[in-house]
Amino acid sequence: MVGLTIGRVARAAGVGVETIRFYERQGLFAPPPRRPSGYRQFPEEVIHRLRFIRQAKELGFSLKEIRELLDLRMDPDATCMDIKNRAESKIVAMDEKIKALRKMKRSLGKLLAACDGKATVGADECPILESLGREKGR
Repeated sequence: MVGLTIGRVARAAGVGVETIRFYERQGLFAPPPRRPSGYRQFPEEVIHRLRFIRQAKELGFSLKEIRELLDLRMDPDATCMDIKNRAESKIVAMDEKIKALRKMKRSLGKLLAACDGKATVGADECPILESLGREKGR
């Protein structure tokens, strides 16, 4: 089988060429062999791996977590429960992040409420900027 060019792999997997190069540098797949001309010959399996990576990223997994999932996929001792535990941990982390984002939103909302947004007041007197420059607890 003739290998695929990086452009064909990128189109088939729905990612950019630079993304493929980045993932390769990150060790998410092995460097492909090269033709005598120097062009890389990607096996078709790389498309499936790139789709896996893209979809896992869309679900919020970091590249480190994706590498761990890929490693588990290849581990003969890994079970479906191992994967489920990773997914459950990710949901817990997401819930914590959502909670932190809501707290930030409430705080920013309070700052917005303290500012009447007058065009006649200079930015150096803006209550939002003044509040950001104060020590916490004051």
